[in-house]
Amino acid sequence: MTAARIRPRLPAVWLVLAVLIAAIVVIEYSDHAPDTSSQAERSADALLPVPIDDLGAVEIGQAGRLHRFERSREGVWFYHGAHGSSETAHEHRAEPAKADLIAKALAALTRARIERRLPLDAGGGAQYGLAAPRMVVVIYRVNEPRPFAQYAVGEVAPDSFSRYVQKAGSAEVVTIANYQIDNLVSLIEAMQPPGQPAAR
Repeated sequence: MTAARIRPRLPAVWLVLAVLIAAIVVIEYSDHAPDTSSQAERSADALLPVPIDDLGAVEIGQAGRLHRFERSREGVWFYHGAHGSSETAHEHRAEPAKADLIAKALAALTRARIERRLPLDAGGGAQYGLAAPRMVVVIYRVNEPRPFAQYAVGEVAPDSFSRYVQKAGSAEVVTIANYQIDNLVSLIEAMQPPGQPAAR
């Protein structure tokens, strides 16, 4: 192959390379860009109507114990501790090594999407396991002492991939991907001392 034949192809190769680099930069930026969407801009099918940056604390009630995940003034998530209704004191454990794990799990929760919307049955959600929910999730916004939203988590749907959830005060039941709830249970377990897994 002569040099004259190679030269016309060289600009095309550089052009393709430049386009590929530009595409990689755009994809990387979109993956790591902060979630700056406002409440009004968030999708109507989002379970939580707030982005991760608006969360100040999340409480998860499970098996008679309350687990609180809180964000410090510096924006670092930590496990506030677990306590039962009969306990007067509970531990506060700020473990920076676990902050990333907490942040990732809660960020995933803010991205949970509603799959189906179902009318609340006459039994108050009993057929969905919501009359006596297995888990309750309470959401607090930054610098707000009162809960912003509360969700009851019911049974796994017959398809085994979805979970029934009801927002407090709502007249409907929705389903979300079951792995979102599994993620929360795994997060709780990761915060416990060895040999003390969270009840499922």
